[in-house]
Amino acid sequence: MTEENHENLEDKLQKVIYLLQKYKLVEGFVRLQDTPEPELIESIIQKQNLSNLRQALDKLHPADIAHILEALPLEDRLIIWGLVKAEQDGEVLLEVSDAVRQTLIQDMDSEELVAAAEQLDADEIADLAPDLPSDVMEDVFQALPMEEREQLRAAMSYSEDAVGALMDFDVITVRGDVRIEVVLRYLRRLGELPDHTDQLFVVDRTEQLQGVLLLNQLLVSDPEATVMEVMARDTVKFLPDDKAEQATHAFERYDLVTAPVISSEGKLLGRVTVNAVIDFMREKADLEARSQAGLSEEEDLFAPIWKSVRNRWAWLAINLVTAFIASRVIGLFENSIEKLVALAALMPIVAGVGGNSGNQTITMIVRAIALGQVNQDSTLKLISKEIGVGIVNGIVWGSVVGLFTYAIYRNMQLGLVMALAMLLNLLLAAFVGVLIPLTRKKFGRDPALGSSVLITAVTDSGGFFIFLGLATLFLL
Repeated sequence: MTEENHENLEDKLQKVIYLLQKYKLVEGFVRLQDTPEPELIESIIQKQNLSNLRQALDKLHPADIAHILEALPLEDRLIIWGLVKAEQDGEVLLEVSDAVRQTLIQDMDSEELVAAAEQLDADEIADLAPDLPSDVMEDVFQALPMEEREQLRAAMSYSEDAVGALMDFDVITVRGDVRIEVVLRYLRRLGELPDHTDQLFVVDRTEQLQGVLLLNQLLVSDPEATVMEVMARDTVKFLPDDKAEQATHAFERYDLVTAPVISSEGKLLGRVTVNAVIDFMREKADLEARSQAGLSEEEDLFAPIWKSVRNRWAWLAINLVTAFIASRVIGLFENSIEKLVALAALMPIVAGVGGNSGNQTITMIVRAIALGQVNQDSTLKLISKEIGVGIVNGIVWGSVVGLFTYAIYRNMQLGLVMALAMLLNLLLAAFVGVLIPLTRKKFGRDPALGSSVLITAVTDSGGFFIFLGLATLFLL
Protein backbone atom coordinates (compact mmCIF):
# COMPACT_ATOMS: atom_id res chain seq x y z
CA MET A 1 0.00 0.00 0.00
CA THR A 2 1.34 3.42 -0.94
CA GLU A 3 1.64 6.18 1.63
CA GLU A 4 -1.13 8.10 -0.16
CA ASN A 5 -3.55 5.15 0.06
CA HIS A 6 -2.67 4.65 3.72
CA GLU A 7 -3.41 8.31 4.44
CA ASN A 8 -6.72 8.05 2.61
CA LEU A 9 -7.67 5.03 4.71
CA GLU A 10 -6.80 6.90 7.90
CA ASP A 11 -8.82 9.88 6.68
CA LYS A 12 -11.81 7.58 6.15
CA LEU A 13 -11.40 6.18 9.65
CA GLN A 14 -11.23 9.65 11.19
CA LYS A 15 -14.29 10.77 9.22
CA VAL A 16 -16.34 7.82 10.46
CA ILE A 17 -15.17 8.41 14.04
CA TYR A 18 -16.13 12.10 13.76
CA LEU A 19 -19.62 11.31 12.45
CA LEU A 20 -20.06 8.62 15.10
CA GLN A 21 -19.12 11.04 17.86
CA LYS A 22 -21.69 13.55 16.60
CA TYR A 23 -24.34 10.83 16.67
CA LYS A 24 -23.38 9.69 20.17
CA LEU A 25 -23.26 13.28 21.46
CA VAL A 26 -26.94 13.76 20.68
CA GLU A 27 -27.74 10.32 22.11
CA GLY A 28 -25.96 11.24 25.35
CA PHE A 29 -27.81 14.53 25.55
CA VAL A 30 -31.14 12.71 25.17
CA ARG A 31 -30.27 10.32 28.01
CA LEU A 32 -29.55 13.27 30.32
CA GLN A 33 -33.14 14.50 29.95
CA ASP A 34 -35.51 13.50 32.77
CA THR A 35 -38.29 13.03 30.24
CA PRO A 36 -36.74 12.74 26.79
CA GLU A 37 -38.95 14.28 24.15
CA PRO A 38 -39.78 12.02 21.17
CA GLU A 39 -39.20 15.00 18.90
CA LEU A 40 -35.61 15.22 20.12
CA ILE A 41 -34.98 11.50 19.71
CA GLU A 42 -36.36 11.55 16.18
CA SER A 43 -34.92 14.97 15.41
CA ILE A 44 -33.84 15.97 11.95
CA ILE A 45 -30.31 16.44 13.26
CA GLN A 46 -30.08 12.87 14.56
CA LYS A 47 -31.56 11.43 11.37
CA GLN A 48 -29.04 13.46 9.40
CA ASN A 49 -26.19 12.13 11.56
CA LEU A 50 -27.27 8.54 10.83
CA SER A 51 -27.69 9.32 7.14
CA ASN A 52 -24.20 10.82 6.95
CA LEU A 53 -22.73 7.75 8.64
CA ARG A 54 -24.52 5.38 6.25
CA GLN A 55 -23.44 7.39 3.22
CA ALA A 56 -19.83 7.39 4.39
CA LEU A 57 -19.91 3.61 4.91
CA ASP A 58 -21.70 2.92 1.61
CA LYS A 59 -18.80 4.48 -0.29
CA LEU A 60 -16.19 2.25 1.35
CA HIS A 61 -14.72 -1.02 0.13
CA PRO A 62 -15.46 -4.01 2.44
CA ALA A 63 -11.76 -4.19 3.35
CA ASP A 64 -11.84 -0.52 4.45
CA ILE A 65 -14.96 -1.15 6.54
CA ALA A 66 -13.19 -4.13 8.12
CA HIS A 67 -10.21 -1.91 9.03
CA ILE A 68 -12.51 0.66 10.64
CA LEU A 69 -14.37 -2.01 12.64
CA GLU A 70 -11.08 -3.43 13.94
CA ALA A 71 -9.98 0.04 15.06
CA LEU A 72 -13.11 0.77 17.13
CA PRO A 73 -14.04 -0.27 20.70
CA LEU A 74 -16.79 -2.89 20.92
CA GLU A 75 -19.70 -0.49 21.57
CA ASP A 76 -18.79 1.80 18.66
CA ARG A 77 -17.99 -1.19 16.46
CA LEU A 78 -21.49 -2.62 16.85
CA ILE A 79 -23.09 0.75 16.06
CA ILE A 80 -21.13 0.95 12.80
CA TRP A 81 -21.78 -2.71 12.03
CA GLY A 82 -25.51 -2.10 12.29
CA LEU A 83 -25.25 0.62 9.62
CA VAL A 84 -23.33 -1.47 7.05
CA LYS A 85 -25.41 -2.47 4.03
CA ALA A 86 -26.76 -6.01 4.34
CA GLU A 87 -25.34 -6.97 0.95
CA GLN A 88 -21.83 -6.15 2.20
CA ASP A 89 -22.07 -8.16 5.43
CA GLY A 90 -20.59 -11.35 3.98
CA GLU A 91 -17.57 -9.67 2.38
CA VAL A 92 -16.84 -7.60 5.50
CA LEU A 93 -16.95 -10.75 7.66
CA LEU A 94 -14.37 -12.30 5.35
CA GLU A 95 -12.07 -9.28 5.62
CA VAL A 96 -12.03 -8.76 9.40
CA SER A 97 -9.73 -10.69 11.72
CA ASP A 98 -11.01 -13.88 13.34
CA ALA A 99 -11.27 -12.26 16.78
CA VAL A 100 -13.31 -9.27 15.53
CA ARG A 101 -15.44 -11.55 13.36
CA GLN A 102 -16.63 -13.37 16.47
CA THR A 103 -17.94 -10.15 18.00
CA LEU A 104 -19.82 -9.27 14.79
CA ILE A 105 -21.35 -12.73 14.42
CA GLN A 106 -22.54 -12.66 18.04
CA ASP A 107 -24.45 -9.46 17.20
CA MET A 108 -26.30 -11.06 14.25
CA ASP A 109 -29.32 -13.36 14.30
CA SER A 110 -29.55 -16.55 12.27
CA GLU A 111 -31.45 -14.97 9.38
CA GLU A 112 -28.84 -12.23 8.99
CA LEU A 113 -26.02 -14.76 9.04
CA VAL A 114 -27.68 -16.97 6.44
CA ALA A 115 -28.33 -13.96 4.20
CA ALA A 116 -24.72 -12.82 4.54
CA ALA A 117 -23.30 -16.27 3.72
CA GLU A 118 -25.59 -16.74 0.70
CA GLN A 119 -23.94 -13.74 -0.98
CA LEU A 120 -20.56 -15.54 -1.02
CA ASP A 121 -19.00 -18.19 -3.23
CA ALA A 122 -18.55 -21.73 -1.93
CA ASP A 123 -14.84 -21.29 -1.14
CA GLU A 124 -15.60 -18.07 0.77
CA ILE A 125 -18.35 -19.75 2.78
CA ALA A 126 -15.85 -22.46 3.69
CA ASP A 127 -13.57 -19.74 5.14
CA LEU A 128 -16.43 -18.50 7.34
CA ALA A 129 -17.74 -21.94 8.29
CA PRO A 130 -15.61 -22.49 11.44
CA ASP A 131 -17.05 -19.31 12.99
CA LEU A 132 -20.71 -19.87 12.05
CA PRO A 133 -23.20 -21.78 14.24
CA SER A 134 -24.00 -25.29 12.99
CA ASP A 135 -27.70 -24.49 12.42
CA VAL A 136 -26.74 -21.50 10.26
CA MET A 137 -24.37 -23.63 8.20
CA GLU A 138 -27.12 -26.20 7.72
CA ASP A 139 -29.51 -23.53 6.42
CA VAL A 140 -26.82 -22.10 4.13
CA PHE A 141 -26.01 -25.57 2.81
CA GLN A 142 -29.63 -26.32 2.02
CA ALA A 143 -30.07 -22.98 0.23
CA LEU A 144 -27.18 -23.59 -2.19
CA PRO A 145 -27.58 -25.14 -5.66
CA MET A 146 -26.38 -28.73 -5.92
CA GLU A 147 -23.13 -27.84 -7.70
CA GLU A 148 -22.18 -25.26 -5.05
CA ARG A 149 -23.09 -27.74 -2.29
CA GLU A 150 -20.54 -30.15 -3.67
CA GLN A 151 -17.96 -27.38 -3.96
CA LEU A 152 -18.60 -26.30 -0.37
CA ARG A 153 -18.34 -29.88 0.88
CA ALA A 154 -15.06 -30.30 -1.01
CA ALA A 155 -13.61 -27.00 0.28
CA MET A 156 -14.47 -27.85 3.89
CA SER A 157 -12.88 -31.30 3.61
CA TYR A 158 -9.34 -29.91 3.37
CA SER A 159 -7.19 -28.79 6.29
CA GLU A 160 -6.43 -25.09 6.70
CA ASP A 161 -2.83 -25.55 5.54
CA ALA A 162 -3.74 -27.44 2.34
CA VAL A 163 -3.97 -26.01 -1.17
CA GLY A 164 -7.58 -27.20 -1.29
CA ALA A 165 -8.48 -24.71 1.44
CA LEU A 166 -7.22 -21.86 -0.80
CA MET A 167 -8.92 -23.17 -3.93
CA ASP A 168 -11.28 -20.98 -5.95
CA PHE A 169 -13.92 -22.76 -8.06
CA ASP A 170 -14.61 -19.79 -10.35
CA VAL A 171 -12.65 -20.85 -13.44
CA ILE A 172 -13.06 -20.42 -17.20
CA THR A 173 -12.38 -23.52 -19.28
CA VAL A 174 -12.09 -23.95 -23.05
CA ARG A 175 -11.56 -26.90 -25.41
CA GLY A 176 -8.34 -27.36 -27.32
CA ASP A 177 -9.95 -27.94 -30.72
CA VAL A 178 -11.80 -24.59 -30.95
CA ARG A 179 -10.43 -21.55 -32.76
CA ILE A 180 -9.09 -18.44 -31.01
CA GLU A 181 -11.87 -16.38 -32.60
CA VAL A 182 -14.49 -18.60 -30.96
CA VAL A 183 -12.82 -18.17 -27.55
CA LEU A 184 -12.83 -14.37 -27.93
CA ARG A 185 -16.55 -14.37 -28.81
CA TYR A 186 -17.22 -16.59 -25.79
CA LEU A 187 -15.38 -14.20 -23.45
CA ARG A 188 -17.29 -11.20 -24.85
CA ARG A 189 -20.57 -12.97 -24.11
CA LEU A 190 -19.48 -13.52 -20.53
CA GLY A 191 -19.10 -9.78 -20.14
CA GLU A 192 -16.96 -10.13 -16.98
CA LEU A 193 -14.02 -12.33 -16.06
CA PRO A 194 -13.35 -13.75 -12.59
CA ASP A 195 -10.95 -11.70 -10.49
CA HIS A 196 -7.23 -12.29 -11.10
CA THR A 197 -7.80 -14.07 -14.41
CA ASP A 198 -4.56 -14.19 -16.39
CA GLN A 199 -5.13 -17.51 -18.14
CA LEU A 200 -7.86 -19.87 -19.31
CA PHE A 201 -7.72 -23.58 -18.58
CA VAL A 202 -7.80 -25.98 -21.50
CA VAL A 203 -9.64 -29.24 -20.75
CA ASP A 204 -10.96 -32.19 -22.71
CA ARG A 205 -14.49 -33.62 -22.55
CA THR A 206 -13.73 -35.40 -19.25
CA GLU A 207 -12.39 -32.17 -17.65
CA GLN A 208 -8.78 -33.42 -17.78
CA LEU A 209 -6.39 -30.46 -17.80
CA GLN A 210 -4.52 -30.25 -21.11
CA GLY A 211 -2.76 -26.91 -20.66
CA VAL A 212 -3.37 -23.19 -20.15
CA LEU A 213 -4.13 -20.36 -22.58
CA LEU A 214 -2.54 -17.12 -21.40
CA LEU A 215 -4.68 -14.03 -22.01
CA ASN A 216 -1.78 -12.06 -23.47
CA GLN A 217 -1.14 -14.93 -25.90
CA LEU A 218 -4.85 -15.11 -26.72
CA LEU A 219 -4.99 -11.44 -27.72
CA VAL A 220 -2.01 -11.55 -30.13
CA SER A 221 -2.62 -14.96 -31.74
CA ASP A 222 -4.08 -15.62 -35.18
CA PRO A 223 -7.90 -15.82 -34.79
CA GLU A 224 -7.94 -18.84 -37.10
CA ALA A 225 -5.44 -20.80 -34.99
CA THR A 226 -6.76 -23.44 -32.59
CA VAL A 227 -6.34 -23.27 -28.84
CA MET A 228 -4.23 -26.44 -28.98
CA GLU A 229 -1.70 -24.66 -31.21
CA VAL A 230 -1.34 -21.66 -28.93
CA MET A 231 -1.71 -23.03 -25.40
CA ALA A 232 1.14 -23.76 -22.98
CA ARG A 233 1.33 -27.40 -21.96
CA ASP A 234 3.86 -27.05 -19.16
CA THR A 235 2.46 -25.10 -16.26
CA VAL A 236 2.76 -25.02 -12.47
CA LYS A 237 -0.11 -26.99 -11.00
CA PHE A 238 -1.05 -28.31 -7.56
CA LEU A 239 -2.91 -31.16 -5.95
CA PRO A 240 -5.54 -30.16 -3.36
CA ASP A 241 -3.67 -32.02 -0.60
CA ASP A 242 -0.39 -30.20 -1.27
CA LYS A 243 0.80 -27.93 1.51
CA ALA A 244 -0.35 -24.34 1.06
CA GLU A 245 3.13 -23.25 2.07
CA GLN A 246 4.52 -24.96 -1.03
CA ALA A 247 2.07 -22.99 -3.15
CA THR A 248 3.20 -19.70 -1.62
CA HIS A 249 6.82 -20.52 -2.46
CA ALA A 250 5.86 -21.38 -6.05
CA PHE A 251 3.85 -18.17 -6.49
CA GLU A 252 6.79 -16.16 -5.19
CA ARG A 253 9.39 -18.05 -7.21
CA TYR A 254 7.56 -18.00 -10.55
CA ASP A 255 5.62 -14.70 -10.14
CA LEU A 256 2.29 -16.46 -10.60
CA VAL A 257 -1.13 -14.81 -10.62
CA THR A 258 -3.16 -18.03 -10.80
CA ALA A 259 -2.40 -21.74 -10.96
CA PRO A 260 -4.64 -24.77 -11.59
CA VAL A 261 -5.54 -27.34 -8.94
CA ILE A 262 -6.03 -30.86 -10.27
CA SER A 263 -6.98 -34.24 -8.86
CA SER A 264 -4.56 -37.16 -8.78
CA GLU A 265 -6.15 -38.30 -12.06
CA GLY A 266 -5.46 -34.94 -13.72
CA LYS A 267 -9.01 -33.56 -13.58
CA LEU A 268 -9.30 -29.79 -13.15
CA LEU A 269 -10.84 -28.99 -9.74
CA GLY A 270 -10.27 -25.24 -9.43
CA ARG A 271 -7.51 -22.69 -9.18
CA VAL A 272 -5.39 -20.87 -6.62
CA THR A 273 -5.14 -17.09 -6.97
CA VAL A 274 -2.47 -14.71 -5.79
CA ASN A 275 -4.84 -12.90 -3.40
CA ALA A 276 -5.58 -16.17 -1.57
CA VAL A 277 -1.85 -16.86 -1.33
CA ILE A 278 -1.14 -13.37 0.03
CA ASP A 279 -3.89 -13.77 2.64
CA PHE A 280 -2.42 -17.11 3.70
CA MET A 281 1.08 -15.64 3.96
CA ARG A 282 -0.18 -12.71 6.03
CA GLU A 283 -2.09 -14.98 8.40
CA LYS A 284 0.94 -17.23 8.77
CA ALA A 285 3.18 -14.24 9.50
CA ASP A 286 0.67 -13.01 12.11
CA LEU A 287 0.57 -16.46 13.68
CA GLU A 288 4.37 -16.66 13.88
CA ALA A 289 4.57 -13.19 15.43
CA ARG A 290 1.98 -14.14 18.06
CA SER A 291 3.61 -17.49 18.68
CA GLN A 292 7.04 -15.97 19.31
CA ALA A 293 5.45 -13.64 21.86
CA GLY A 294 3.64 -16.54 23.55
CA LEU A 295 0.09 -15.57 22.48
CA SER A 296 -2.07 -18.67 22.03
CA GLU A 297 -4.61 -17.11 19.65
CA GLU A 298 -5.47 -13.96 17.75
CA GLU A 299 -6.66 -11.26 20.12
CA ASP A 300 -9.14 -8.48 19.51
CA LEU A 301 -7.47 -5.18 20.39
CA PHE A 302 -10.58 -4.20 22.38
CA ALA A 303 -11.36 -7.64 23.78
CA PRO A 304 -12.65 -7.92 27.38
CA ILE A 305 -9.90 -7.87 29.98
CA TRP A 306 -10.48 -11.42 31.19
CA LYS A 307 -10.39 -12.85 27.67
CA SER A 308 -7.07 -11.12 26.99
CA VAL A 309 -5.71 -12.39 30.31
CA ARG A 310 -6.64 -15.99 29.41
CA ASN A 311 -4.93 -15.63 26.04
CA ARG A 312 -1.68 -14.45 27.59
CA TRP A 313 -1.38 -16.24 30.91
CA ALA A 314 0.12 -19.60 29.82
CA TRP A 315 3.49 -18.35 28.57
CA LEU A 316 3.60 -15.67 31.27
CA ALA A 317 3.35 -18.50 33.80
CA ILE A 318 6.19 -20.34 32.04
CA ASN A 319 8.20 -17.12 32.00
CA LEU A 320 7.59 -16.70 35.73
CA VAL A 321 8.91 -20.20 36.40
CA THR A 322 12.03 -19.55 34.34
CA ALA A 323 12.52 -16.22 36.15
CA PHE A 324 12.44 -18.07 39.48
CA ILE A 325 15.04 -20.50 38.13
CA ALA A 326 17.26 -17.58 37.09
CA SER A 327 16.83 -16.01 40.53
CA ARG A 328 17.88 -19.26 42.21
CA VAL A 329 20.96 -19.39 39.98
CA ILE A 330 21.87 -15.93 41.25
CA GLY A 331 21.10 -17.08 44.80
CA LEU A 332 23.78 -19.75 44.51
CA PHE A 333 26.37 -16.99 44.22
CA GLU A 334 25.09 -14.56 46.85
CA ASN A 335 28.37 -14.71 48.76
CA SER A 336 30.34 -13.90 45.62
CA ILE A 337 28.12 -10.91 44.83
CA GLU A 338 28.48 -9.64 48.41
CA LYS A 339 32.28 -9.73 48.13
CA LEU A 340 32.38 -8.12 44.67
CA VAL A 341 29.38 -5.84 44.12
CA ALA A 342 30.43 -5.12 40.52
CA LEU A 343 29.16 -8.58 39.58
CA ALA A 344 25.56 -7.46 40.19
CA ALA A 345 25.98 -4.55 37.76
CA LEU A 346 27.68 -6.60 35.04
CA MET A 347 25.73 -9.86 34.93
CA PRO A 348 22.62 -8.40 33.16
CA ILE A 349 24.86 -7.43 30.24
CA VAL A 350 25.93 -11.03 29.64
CA ALA A 351 22.36 -12.32 29.89
CA GLY A 352 20.86 -9.51 27.76
CA VAL A 353 23.29 -9.83 24.85
CA GLY A 354 22.95 -13.62 24.91
CA GLY A 355 19.15 -13.36 24.76
CA ASN A 356 19.28 -10.98 21.82
CA SER A 357 21.72 -13.21 19.94
CA GLY A 358 19.57 -16.26 20.62
CA ASN A 359 16.45 -14.51 19.30
CA GLN A 360 18.31 -13.59 16.12
CA THR A 361 19.25 -17.25 15.62
CA ILE A 362 15.70 -18.46 16.30
CA THR A 363 14.24 -15.93 13.85
CA MET A 364 16.58 -17.16 11.11
CA ILE A 365 15.84 -20.83 11.79
CA VAL A 366 12.05 -20.38 12.00
CA ARG A 367 12.10 -18.47 8.72
CA ALA A 368 14.24 -21.17 7.08
CA ILE A 369 11.81 -23.86 8.30
CA ALA A 370 8.88 -21.88 6.88
CA LEU A 371 10.64 -21.63 3.50
CA GLY A 372 11.44 -25.36 3.47
CA GLN A 373 15.19 -24.75 3.57
CA VAL A 374 15.88 -26.98 6.59
CA ASN A 375 16.14 -30.76 6.40
CA GLN A 376 17.62 -33.51 8.55
CA ASP A 377 20.92 -33.54 6.68
CA SER A 378 21.50 -29.82 7.18
CA THR A 379 20.92 -29.74 10.96
CA LEU A 380 24.55 -30.29 11.93
CA LYS A 381 25.73 -27.74 9.37
CA LEU A 382 23.27 -25.20 10.76
CA ILE A 383 24.49 -25.79 14.31
CA SER A 384 28.12 -25.53 13.18
CA LYS A 385 27.46 -22.34 11.26
CA GLU A 386 25.61 -20.65 14.15
CA ILE A 387 28.30 -21.71 16.62
CA GLY A 388 30.86 -20.15 14.27
CA VAL A 389 28.83 -16.93 14.26
CA GLY A 390 28.64 -17.13 18.07
CA ILE A 391 32.43 -17.54 18.36
CA VAL A 392 33.15 -14.52 16.16
CA ASN A 393 30.54 -12.37 17.94
CA GLY A 394 31.76 -13.62 21.30
CA ILE A 395 35.38 -12.71 20.56
CA VAL A 396 34.50 -9.29 19.13
CA TRP A 397 31.86 -8.14 21.60
CA GLY A 398 33.45 -10.02 24.50
CA SER A 399 36.61 -8.01 23.91
CA VAL A 400 34.62 -4.78 23.75
CA VAL A 401 32.79 -5.57 27.00
CA GLY A 402 36.01 -6.76 28.65
CA LEU A 403 37.79 -3.49 27.80
CA PHE A 404 34.75 -1.54 28.96
CA THR A 405 34.76 -3.43 32.27
CA TYR A 406 38.49 -2.85 32.75
CA ALA A 407 38.09 0.87 32.00
CA ILE A 408 35.43 1.22 34.70
CA TYR A 409 36.72 -1.06 37.47
CA ARG A 410 40.46 -1.13 36.70
CA ASN A 411 40.44 -4.90 37.24
CA MET A 412 42.08 -6.94 34.47
CA GLN A 413 40.85 -10.27 35.78
CA LEU A 414 37.25 -9.02 35.95
CA GLY A 415 37.51 -7.81 32.35
CA LEU A 416 38.82 -11.20 31.20
CA VAL A 417 36.03 -13.02 33.07
CA MET A 418 33.47 -10.74 31.45
CA ALA A 419 34.88 -11.40 27.97
CA LEU A 420 34.99 -15.17 28.48
CA ALA A 421 31.46 -15.22 29.93
CA MET A 422 30.16 -13.28 26.93
CA LEU A 423 31.82 -15.74 24.53
CA LEU A 424 30.43 -18.82 26.31
CA ASN A 425 26.90 -17.40 26.61
CA LEU A 426 26.80 -16.47 22.92
CA LEU A 427 27.86 -20.03 22.08
CA LEU A 428 25.05 -21.33 24.32
CA ALA A 429 22.58 -18.96 22.64
CA ALA A 430 23.63 -20.15 19.17
CA PHE A 431 23.34 -23.83 20.05
CA VAL A 432 19.99 -23.54 21.81
CA GLY A 433 18.67 -21.07 19.21
CA VAL A 434 18.99 -23.78 16.57
CA LEU A 435 17.91 -26.63 18.82
CA ILE A 436 14.62 -25.18 20.16
CA PRO A 437 12.76 -24.65 16.83
CA LEU A 438 14.18 -27.83 15.25
CA THR A 439 13.14 -29.92 18.27
CA ARG A 440 9.63 -28.44 18.26
CA LYS A 441 9.35 -29.13 14.53
CA LYS A 442 10.49 -32.74 15.00
CA PHE A 443 7.68 -33.33 17.51
CA GLY A 444 5.08 -31.75 15.25
CA ARG A 445 4.79 -28.47 17.17
CA ASP A 446 4.90 -24.91 15.89
CA PRO A 447 8.62 -24.00 15.84
CA ALA A 448 7.86 -20.37 16.64
CA LEU A 449 5.47 -20.92 19.56
CA GLY A 450 7.01 -19.44 22.71
CA SER A 451 10.51 -19.71 21.29
CA SER A 452 11.52 -16.22 22.43
CA VAL A 453 10.37 -17.04 25.97
CA LEU A 454 12.39 -20.27 26.00
CA ILE A 455 15.58 -18.78 24.57
CA THR A 456 15.44 -15.87 27.03
CA ALA A 457 15.04 -18.31 29.92
CA VAL A 458 18.05 -20.35 28.80
CA THR A 459 20.35 -17.39 28.09
CA ASP A 460 19.37 -15.61 31.33
CA SER A 461 19.93 -18.61 33.58
CA GLY A 462 22.94 -19.79 31.57
CA GLY A 463 24.45 -16.32 31.39
CA PHE A 464 24.13 -15.75 35.13
CA PHE A 465 25.58 -19.18 35.92
CA ILE A 466 28.50 -18.84 33.51
CA PHE A 467 29.46 -15.32 34.57
CA LEU A 468 29.04 -15.77 38.32
CA GLY A 469 30.66 -19.21 38.18
CA LEU A 470 33.74 -17.88 36.36
CA ALA A 471 33.92 -14.89 38.71
CA THR A 472 33.75 -17.16 41.75
CA LEU A 473 36.38 -19.49 40.29
CA PHE A 474 38.93 -16.89 39.12
CA LEU A 475 38.29 -13.79 41.24
CA LEU A 476 37.22 -15.04 44.68
